[in-house]
Amino acid sequence: MANTLTFSRIAASIVLLFCPVFSSAFYVFYIAAGVSDMLDGFVARKTDTVSNPGARLDTIADFVFVVACLIKLLPVLRIPAWLYGWTGMIALIKSVNIVSGFAVQKRFVAVHSVMNKVAGALLFLFPLMIRAVPLKYSAVIVCAAATFAAIQEGHFIRTERE
Repeated sequence: MANTLTFSRIAASIVLLFCPVFSSAFYVFYIAAGVSDMLDGFVARKTDTVSNPGARLDTIADFVFVVACLIKLLPVLRIPAWLYGWTGMIALIKSVNIVSGFAVQKRFVAVHSVMNKVAGALLFLFPLMIRAVPLKYSAVIVCAAATFAAIQEGHFIRTERE
């Protein structure tokens, strides 16, 4: 059941590529993909079907969803240079965290902190609120949460807390 939800995220992400940005169909498939992301791990834990292949499939589905969203959103959003810079800084911190996880714990470390969940939720809400809240404000909120979450994640990795 959990893997079915994960596969549905991949399918919804692919369909998203054929929907006009900010149309009703876009929002339906975007929300369906997001909800499947929230539910698949929960279902796997509740049905005691958590597995390494399922976790890898979840990562692949997340990647497909993010790429589909970027393909659809980047051409229609006027993104200021400061936002590219801030996003790059967050990506750099996250990259350092990945390397630190391997160096400190000798494995890939995924931190499921409250702040990572908050940042993820805000990032998910971003395309839903972009028409109501100007980019310069909504992006600051999302990036501030993501920066804090990334720094906290690095601390947890280096102190071997998850």
